[in-house]
Amino acid sequence: MAAELRRRAIPYDHFEKRAHIGGVWEIENPGSPMYQSAHLISSKTMSGFLDFPMPTTYPDYPRHDQVLAYLKAYARHHQLESQFTLATEVEEVIPEVSTDSAAEPAGVLVRVQGELRRYAGVVCASGCNWEPRHPTIPGDFTGEVRHVVSYKSAQEFTDKRVLIIGLGNSGADIACDAARAAKSAVVSVRRGYHFVPKHLFGIPADVFAHDGPRLPLWLEKPIFSWLLRLLVGDLGRYGMPRPDHALLDTHPIVNDQLLHHLRHGDVRIAGDVQSFCGPRVSFADGTSEEFDLVLFATGYTRRIPYLDAQYLDPGSWAASQFLTCFSRKFPQLYTLGFAEINGALFPIVSRLAILIAEIARLKRTDPERVQRFFAWVRHGHFDLTGGRKLVHSPRHDHYCDDHALSRAVHKAYAQLGLAWPKASAAQPLLLPSHSPGTA
Repeated sequence: MAAELRRRAIPYDHFEKRAHIGGVWEIENPGSPMYQSAHLISSKTMSGFLDFPMPTTYPDYPRHDQVLAYLKAYARHHQLESQFTLATEVEEVIPEVSTDSAAEPAGVLVRVQGELRRYAGVVCASGCNWEPRHPTIPGDFTGEVRHVVSYKSAQEFTDKRVLIIGLGNSGADIACDAARAAKSAVVSVRRGYHFVPKHLFGIPADVFAHDGPRLPLWLEKPIFSWLLRLLVGDLGRYGMPRPDHALLDTHPIVNDQLLHHLRHGDVRIAGDVQSFCGPRVSFADGTSEEFDLVLFATGYTRRIPYLDAQYLDPGSWAASQFLTCFSRKFPQLYTLGFAEINGALFPIVSRLAILIAEIARLKRTDPERVQRFFAWVRHGHFDLTGGRKLVHSPRHDHYCDDHALSRAVHKAYAQLGLAWPKASAAQPLLLPSHSPGTA
């Protein structure tokens, strides 16, 4: 977002609560959910910002510190460091209500270090993996219980009997660490999952899907389901429940190592947890087992602590915030990076940042065009699921298909009367710079 504003010579302030840039990818940031074994689950080929591909020297699936180095390189490339105000927490964001009689357009009041400032607009890009979601389980557990947000290294599992509750992609990664380092490792699941290997025929899975023919959803599902059955096999042999949903109707598990450990008995699958009693955990199938450590891999709550919920439309970001980033109530308030998508995050963030930055530019040069755009936003709707019948869960309330969201962003760009810039296979997307005189 900062790079796109700078490209257009739009003045901005940039606040970061922690002492370092990198957000969740900086493992030393207090509250970061990053852990030593973490890697991207999208490939380097598909994961870079549109104007800054990831280095070709990176492995297919970069490690967390390589992603952090990439983000820092991006900041250097766009000369953004001088604009960062680090170790500075935004305490409150209050969008003003627009009135026809207002002497100036509605802005946003921002409280920083006790000082109230006024801005023409605010982009909330502080992320959604900071506030862990803790389920309520009856009984008391006398061992150690915590959320995976606090987990950092497999050394924490040495000589312990470990139970991991939940099997998202982080839960799968951490289960692999437990399989290698713990005395015993069990994963509790409520439902079955579809597993996607990180490579298909030697090619990163997302590159394989992207470069292949674009199929209609009714044909894509059975073809890829057949392919995965062929490559992965029947996971019921290892205690995994049969999925109660079609492939692509949930976020899949992109992990080869967990399959390896299941096949070798290094980690076991258990059903839903029913209760705690001392060191013992009881499961839905009537069995019970003793553990030393229980880790909740149960996701995060999407909340902006400095922005009261009254300023956001009710419901999910995917459904209520137009294109996941525009408020229908306050055209000066934007949320960037809060949607869950079935592809790489950075390219989607790039597209949305370009759109927001163009609106900021046009507010200064052609405000009537922006007013028409937001009149369209107030009543506009896109099906961002890509036609999928998503499983009902907190995670999927915010879920978007990356192709559907990308197409919608391009249509919104056209609604502004702008032509989306082209990019060739050899050349990343490049936008023209705007001089201060035109912004």
